[in-house]
Amino acid sequence: MLFHVRMDVRLPADLDPRERDEIVAREKAYSQDLQRAGKWPHIWRVVGEYANFSIFDVESNDELHRILSGLPLFSYMEIQVTPLAVHPSDIKAEGS
Repeated sequence: MLFHVRMDVRLPADLDPRERDEIVAREKAYSQDLQRAGKWPHIWRVVGEYANFSIFDVESNDELHRILSGLPLFSYMEIQVTPLAVHPSDIKAEGS
């Protein structure tokens, strides 16, 4: 199952800089592990924002929920999830 996910990060201005650096490092490691596993095949930065657009390829809604709620920055995020389906005009999907 493919999902388009927008994640907007809202870190508090008064967050201790060392704590910020530690949580951001854990977030990077967690996301890169998921990318290597094929669960998070695409991630793009939204220019000028602390946000990203990502594509997740997971087995179920529950798996996506577990992945997203496991993000170290989860409690500082606003997340929008959109399920995706193959478009009938997609030339790469012909014959699917």
